[in-house]
Amino acid sequence: MVHLRIAIVPALALALIAHASAQDFAGAPGAPANRFPKPERPVAEIVSPIWHDEKERDAAGEIQQVVELLGIKRGMAVADVGAGSGYYVLRLAPIVGPDGRIYAEDIVPDYLSKLRKRVRDLGLQNVIVARGEPHDPRLPARSLDAAILVHMYHEIAQPYALLYNLAPALKPDARVGIVDAIAPTAKHGTPPDLLRCELAAVGYREVGFHPLAGSNAYLEIAAPPSDNDRTRPEAIAACPAR
Repeated sequence: MVHLRIAIVPALALALIAHASAQDFAGAPGAPANRFPKPERPVAEIVSPIWHDEKERDAAGEIQQVVELLGIKRGMAVADVGAGSGYYVLRLAPIVGPDGRIYAEDIVPDYLSKLRKRVRDLGLQNVIVARGEPHDPRLPARSLDAAILVHMYHEIAQPYALLYNLAPALKPDARVGIVDAIAPTAKHGTPPDLLRCELAAVGYREVGFHPLAGSNAYLEIAAPPSDNDRTRPEAIAACPAR
């Protein structure tokens, strides 16, 4: 594996990023939550990041593995769904460069406020802060080369609705990367077989599964369904708890 060195770029490098200011975004709403089944497994509470600081996360090497396995590169448009503190956002912005775009999406007002400030203070002009809903990321149609959901899938209260409403934002050859721990959802992880089942219930197709070195986490990579292949909300069957 080729090891990438990923860090927050210095101010001089930030000046090279596109000349558009960071902004909030909320796209057109998708299908409403009440059309979908609720998950039959526990939904974990939204909590602060488990890492003590960002240097600890850097040392674990997770983001380097995710970038390589998903093929994230210059010019791509990537959504960080559930961006939280912006850890991935700040490190992906210089990778996609001035011709790329990062959508930093979250639903928690306090997280969005802090994200907005970090993006503004660092001058990350290729980052758009996006306000979503628990069942709908509300991202622009056919805009994304990749979407990542990092250590938060177990906190999604409406996984079938969110996956369904995420699909239209993805380009036909886009990939979704979900990082989570191998643990029950009540303990802030997602069993891989449960994740595969929930993805398949909406019409996503698994294209890769990768245990991540240095932790008990994994990266699940899935291809989105086309509009015709997406399972209709009323036809989605909730997966049994694992």
